[in-house]
Amino acid sequence: MDDEFAKLIRRVNQPRVVIDNNACEDATVIQIDSVNKHGILLEVVQVLTDMNFTITKAYISSDGGWFMDVFNVVDNDGNKIRDKEVIDYIQSRIEISAGFMSSRRGTVGVMPSEEHTSIELAGTDRPGLLSEVCAVLADLRCNVVNAEIWTHNTRAAAVVHVTDDSTSCAIIDPKRLSTIKELLCNVLKGSDDLKTAKTMLSAPGVMHRDRRLHQIMFADRDYERVERAGVRAVEEGSSRPQVTLLNIEKDYTVITMRSKDRPKLLFDIVCTLTDMQYVVFHGMVNTRRIESYQEFYIRHVDGLPISSEAERVRVIQCLEAAIERRVSEGLELELCTEDRVGLLSDITRIFRENSLCIRRALISTKGGKAYDTFYVTDVTGNPVDTKIIDSIRAQIGHTALQVKHNSSLAPKQPHQETTMGHFFGNLFKARTFQNFKLIRSYS
Repeated sequence: MDDEFAKLIRRVNQPRVVIDNNACEDATVIQIDSVNKHGILLEVVQVLTDMNFTITKAYISSDGGWFMDVFNVVDNDGNKIRDKEVIDYIQSRIEISAGFMSSRRGTVGVMPSEEHTSIELAGTDRPGLLSEVCAVLADLRCNVVNAEIWTHNTRAAAVVHVTDDSTSCAIIDPKRLSTIKELLCNVLKGSDDLKTAKTMLSAPGVMHRDRRLHQIMFADRDYERVERAGVRAVEEGSSRPQVTLLNIEKDYTVITMRSKDRPKLLFDIVCTLTDMQYVVFHGMVNTRRIESYQEFYIRHVDGLPISSEAERVRVIQCLEAAIERRVSEGLELELCTEDRVGLLSDITRIFRENSLCIRRALISTKGGKAYDTFYVTDVTGNPVDTKIIDSIRAQIGHTALQVKHNSSLAPKQPHQETTMGHFFGNLFKARTFQNFKLIRSYS
C-alpha cells in the first residue's frame, strides 16, 4: 500500500523544471522541483554531465519528501545554454529522470544496446597493460568502438564496447564470449597480482559507463592506498583533495570537500555517495577559478549519520578516490584518424615500445573515424621527454596525433587551510545564499 501511495503521489506531482537565462549573469540557471526519491540527485546530475555541461554552482535541498535543486551551468566554452532545442531536451530528460514517467532506463544509468558487447575489466595496473588487452581483442577480431580506461592507486579499470568485425554488431556467440573472457583474464593476471583480476561481459544491455567505472574501482578497493617504490605519487601536498567530516545538529554528517575543479567532479562525488548508500539532504557547490568547494549534509539510507571512526575514515578515503580517479594526469595526446580493426592495438603498442604509461584513456569512433584521447607519463609517473613524443608522432603521423595539454606544467593551486566552512550554518532558519537567485512561481 505504501508503494502504491508513493506512485500516486509521483503521478499527481510531476516534476517541474525551470530553465532561466536571466537569473544569473554568467550561467544558465536550472531549477528542479519534484517529489523526492532515493537516487534522484544522481539522475539529475547525470543528465547534465552526459550533455557535457559544467556545473559552476549548485544548491541542493531534499528534506521533507520534496526535492528542490538549483544548478548554474555553462557549456564547454563557458557560455550560457541558449539553443532552444537543447533547452527543450534538457527539460524533457530531467522530467523523465526525476519523475514517475517510464523510460528506457530501468535504473540509473542503464542503457540497453543491441549494437555492441560491453567488456568490463579490473586488475593491477602495469606498463603496457592496455596494449596487451588491445592485442588480444584485435587477434579475436573484436573492433573497439568506444572505451574508457581509468587507473588509480595501482589499480586499473576499463569499460570497453566492442563489435564483431564481420557483422559490426554485438557478439552473442557464447563460446566466443567465453574465449574472450578467458584470454583477457589471463592478461589481467600479473605474476605479482595480489588481487583477483576480473573480466565481465554483457550483451545486449550495459550500464552507464562512468558509473560502472566507479563501481568497478570501488569493488576493487582502490581507495586503500598502496605505495609503490620508485613511482612518483600522483597527488602530492596541496594538490590532494581535502575531505573533512563532522557530525552536527539534527543528526546530519557534514562533508566538506575542497579540490581542484574539473569536468564531472560533482557527478563523481554524488555517484560514490549514492553507491555507498548515503543520501544528500542539503548541499552546495561553488567553483572559483580552478578550485571547487562542496559541502553536503548527509545520512545513511537507514536515517543515521556516520557513527564510527572506521566508517568516517572509509568515507573520506572513498571520496578522495572518487575525486582522483578522473584526474587528467600527464601529457594529453589526441588521435584522430581513419578507424580500422587493430588500430588501437597498434597505437598502444607504439606507446609501450617507447616506455609510455597510459594513465587514462577515452576511445570513441564516429563515421569511420577514430577519436581517441590518452593521458600519458613515463613508467615512473614523471613527464614524458619531448624527443620521445616527437618520435612517436613521426611513427603515427604528426597530423593524426596531436599534443593537447601537459598537466605536469599546470600551475599548482594555492594551499588553503582545511576548515569547516558551514555554508549551511543557518540552513534551517533561512534558505538564502549569496550569488544565488531562486525563481519560484506558484500555480
